[in-house]
Amino acid sequence: MSDIEIARNAKMLNIKDIAKKIGIKDDELELYGNYKAKINNDTYKRLENKKNGKLILVTAINPTPLGEGKTTISIGLADGLSKIEKKAILALREPSLGPVFGIKGGATGGGYSQITPMEDINLHFTGDIHAITSANNLLSALIDNHIFQGNTLKFKNVTWKRCVDLNDRQLRVIKCGLSEEKNMVPRQDGFDISVASEIMAILCLAKDINDLKERLGNIIVGYNEDDNPIKAKDLKAEGSLTVLLKDAIKPNLVQTLENTPAIVHGGPFANIAHGCNSIIATKLALKLADYVVTEAGFGADLGAEKFMDIKCRTADIKPDAVVCVATMKALKYHGGLEKDKLKEENIEALSRGVKNLLKHIDNIKNKFGLNVIVAINKYIDDSKKEINYLEEILNNEGINISLVECWEYGGEGAKDLARKVVDLCENKTNLNYIYNLEDSIEEKIEKIAKEIYGAEGIELNEKSKNQIKLITNLGYDKLPICIAKTQYSLSDDPKKLECNEPFKIHVQDVILKSGAGFIVVLTGKIFTMPGLPKVPAAENIDIDNEGNIVGIF
Repeated sequence: MSDIEIARNAKMLNIKDIAKKIGIKDDELELYGNYKAKINNDTYKRLENKKNGKLILVTAINPTPLGEGKTTISIGLADGLSKIEKKAILALREPSLGPVFGIKGGATGGGYSQITPMEDINLHFTGDIHAITSANNLLSALIDNHIFQGNTLKFKNVTWKRCVDLNDRQLRVIKCGLSEEKNMVPRQDGFDISVASEIMAILCLAKDINDLKERLGNIIVGYNEDDNPIKAKDLKAEGSLTVLLKDAIKPNLVQTLENTPAIVHGGPFANIAHGCNSIIATKLALKLADYVVTEAGFGADLGAEKFMDIKCRTADIKPDAVVCVATMKALKYHGGLEKDKLKEENIEALSRGVKNLLKHIDNIKNKFGLNVIVAINKYIDDSKKEINYLEEILNNEGINISLVECWEYGGEGAKDLARKVVDLCENKTNLNYIYNLEDSIEEKIEKIAKEIYGAEGIELNEKSKNQIKLITNLGYDKLPICIAKTQYSLSDDPKKLECNEPFKIHVQDVILKSGAGFIVVLTGKIFTMPGLPKVPAAENIDIDNEGNIVGIF
């Protein structure tokens, strides 16, 4: 049975009943039908003085192109916690349409470990990402209209890009303003995918709607003839942008197949953005349950690092336990085994690939100072010999491990992980950041590259050196760093999977995101607008004669 068929056959509860499980009142819900709702932001104010629950972060090793099942494990863990009679809640990101119609398909889990209504969440959901897209592009329209109407702010160059929530490499670089109308000023522009928009980051890092408005106003959209920054508030744009986001800032409530509550809100990618759900959703979840399961995108080198160094700093939170997800196929993939042979038993490739897992474990345990357990996302055809080999290696290293079968058995298949995580949460942790905010921009980048990626250093091109100088002169050099890097490797080269040879991180550009409050560092050949694969998932998505969506996985 396909994921979508499993989800369609689920016995969902009315969303009001899900809300009651975690103490949300009916008048604090804004209903989107029977199975989706937004939670009024006044709910947090009511619960503000309540003690926080335990925060569990789910991350992973560097993935294969199809991912390693972090969301599946996150959902299974929350259901497993419910199975052992713990009050648990999920706090996840919203899926982007880019991957849904691209290579990965949906992002709502898999098998019997899913959030639902699956089709809705994977498609338009409650319209949050559409609202972000509209706000982003309204700001673009206001910029170009200002220039057309006389350019009193003296724009010399525009740094703000348009966005769309689809993978479309054709839009990476465009020319606009070509209608030849009087006063029209042609210029080169480009599109980011919506989940890489600074407005997505702002939504996820804002503490409330007033903070959202202030951050929107602080977005730098370009520079004037004196090389001084021009901000969105100089265009008087922050009010209208906030209006477009007034509903999007409210967290969304849904449920798992086993009726565990799930708050799904915000959706930045972790390879080109900061990869975490909204602070508003996470902090609310911590007031509503004893255990909150959240995830950070892609491998621990990307999402988890940004979770600690950006989100935890901003929100003043820290994880009580970290779950690092691995699969046999990904371990063998990082051991140099070809994609079409990953299902074959190969201890030699597994032994080489385990180095990737051990690096991430070392980062979480010894660099960040956190409690960690490895969750093996078991596939039906996994070799018992390989599993035993991996368990022996991790046991010898003193690393907690759990074999998880939630894809096949739902929460029942994650009870062992749930029990071990509960025990792990009782151990004290002291979160260490990888860099100090007082460090220079270059020092911050180098510390992440050396400590987290295992690089021997960094290389800056002239463009990035000039950008660092500009950002420093503007007084924004004390902001945290958000590195945009391939998710497939610890290096910045997606083809260098084993990282056996010494490598450097090659910095191509450094971009100030003053509204979000961080500095994006582009490395290698990373793009903020992805492209579609040779055979897009869109080719298999359809609607049948009975009106049922098919092909989302």
